[in-house]
Amino acid sequence: MKHHLYHPDFPFIIDPASFNKYTDRSFLQYCLGATMYMPGTKDFTPKILSMAMPGLTTIVLCFEDACPEGQVLKAEQNVYHLLEAVTAAVEAGVLPPDRVPLIFVRIRNMEQFRRFAQGLTKQQVRSLCGVNFPKFNTCNGREYFTYLRELNQKFGEILYGMPIIEDDKVAYKETRLNELLGIRDILHEFHDLVLQVRVGGTDFSSVFGVRRGVDYSIYDIAAVRDCLADIINVFSRNNDFILSGPVWEYFRAPKELMFDELPSHGLEDYLLKRIPVVNNEIDGLLREVILDKANGFIGRTVIHPTHVKFVNALMAVTKEEYDDAVMILDHAGLGVVKGAGQNKMNEIKPHTNWAVKVVFRAKAFGVIENEQAYFSLFSGK
Repeated sequence: MKHHLYHPDFPFIIDPASFNKYTDRSFLQYCLGATMYMPGTKDFTPKILSMAMPGLTTIVLCFEDACPEGQVLKAEQNVYHLLEAVTAAVEAGVLPPDRVPLIFVRIRNMEQFRRFAQGLTKQQVRSLCGVNFPKFNTCNGREYFTYLRELNQKFGEILYGMPIIEDDKVAYKETRLNELLGIRDILHEFHDLVLQVRVGGTDFSSVFGVRRGVDYSIYDIAAVRDCLADIINVFSRNNDFILSGPVWEYFRAPKELMFDELPSHGLEDYLLKRIPVVNNEIDGLLREVILDKANGFIGRTVIHPTHVKFVNALMAVTKEEYDDAVMILDHAGLGVVKGAGQNKMNEIKPHTNWAVKVVFRAKAFGVIENEQAYFSLFSGK
C-alpha cells in the first residue's frame, strides 16, 4: 500500500514509500494515517477487490461499538469471508499486494476475541494486520496481549495489537496517572507487538457529559485535553510509542474539491484565522489535525471516507521541515545550526526526537514543496 494513490500525478519532492503488514514495525507504525472504522457487518470485500478507494490505506472492522450485540456472529463471518477473499485474490494475481489496505479488527471483549480467533485460518491471517483493543486498561491489557502473542506463535504470522485508551480510570484525575503507568508497563512488556496507541476522545467526552461542536477542537474541551496531555506525557517520551489522534465526528461531503484558483497562503494561515477552505465540517477536521501534529499525534481514527484524503494529506511533510530534520540527524556532534528556511534555530540534541518523527512521516506520506501544496494534494488539482 502507498499513501495518496488517489492523486498519482502529484509532484512530490520525495514520494511516499510503499508498505504492508510485513514492513518493519519501526516504519510501519508511522504509516497508518487516517484509519477508517466501519461496522464488522459491512461487506467491504468488493471495494477492496475493485480498488475502489485508492486513498484508503487502513481499515478497522468493528465488533464493538459499531456493531449491535445481536449481529456480532454475523460480523465475524463477514470478516472471515473478507480476509479469505483478499488473500485468495492476491494469490491469484487478481489483486496487487501493494493495493491491500492494512486490515484490523476491533474486538468486543476477551471472550469474543478468543471465539473470533479460534475461527481464523492461516490463509485469512495473511490479510489481517492486527487487533484493536477497546477500553484497554490494567485489568484486561496483559491478557489481551498474552493471547495475541499466542496467536502469532500459532500461525507463524505477525498480528499487531493497538490498545485504545478510553477507560474511565484514565478519565478520572485521581486514578489516571497510576492507570497510565500500569498500561505503559504492559505495553513495554509486549513492545514488539504494539503498533500504535490509540485514544478515545468521544469516550472521554462522554464521561464528562460534553461534546465538542463543529467550531471547536477536542483540545478546547478542558477535561479531555488534560487526558490527552497526560497520555502524550506517559507514552510518547523518546518516541517510545506512536500515538494516533481521536475521531472527528462531523462530516459533510464537499460537492467540489477543485479550486478555481489555489489559495495564495499556507493552509495553517487560513484555518487558524478561520478563513473558509472547504466547509465547516472539513475545516474543523483540518484544524484538529494541525493541532494533532503540534502535539505529536500521527494520523487519527476516521468514521467517514471523505475524511481520509484530508488527514493523510496533512501528514505529508513540507520541504523545510524535512530539510531541518535531515540537517539535525546528519549533524556531527552537538550544537546549534541555522534552520533550512534561515528563520529558526535547530538545536541538535533537543530537536532529535522531533527530527526522527519527521523523517519517518516523510517516508510514509511524502515530502511536498510548502504549506500551500497541501491544497493541491487534497483537492486533486
